[in-house]
Amino acid sequence: MMRERVDSSVMAAIGYDPDAQVMEVEFVSGAVYRYAPVSGALYARFRTASSLGQFFDAYIRDVVPFTRLV
Repeated sequence: MMRERVDSSVMAAIGYDPDAQVMEVEFVSGAVYRYAPVSGALYARFRTASSLGQFFDAYIRDVVPFTRLV
């Protein structure tokens, strides 16, 4: 999955596969996590949030199932 660089102190890049409803987050630490299921609407809101970290903490962390890839 292709990830795009983001302007965040916590995240380095994010990516999304709409067909599989899977989102990947690469953190500045180098860790990469895959979250699913993530709706296109949720990803769009996340991608355009004024603070990715705050949005992630409120709507994704501890809400969406995940797998650590790296």
